[in-house]
Amino acid sequence: MMNRPVKTGIAGTLESNDCQVTVEPNKDDSLIIQIESVVKARFGKQIEMAVKETCEQLHLSGAIVSVNDKGALDFTIKARVETAVKRSL
Repeated sequence: MMNRPVKTGIAGTLESNDCQVTVEPNKDDSLIIQIESVVKARFGKQIEMAVKETCEQLHLSGAIVSVNDKGALDFTIKARVETAVKRSL
């Protein structure tokens, strides 16, 4: 069963070594991932993979996931995504 957000969910901060994740409903079933990061040139693909893996584990669809990263590690990104997704359901 797929999970679709019904409202906007936000988790995290804009502090150094953290990230703010926003999950909001998308009009169709697609999953859109938007990443803004101070280290995007170097770690953008790794950040995207962490977000995708977490969304797949949570069976998320029909969502726009926006990540504003300030140098967070993978486990922090995954935790923020999971919390934002759960808050959006």
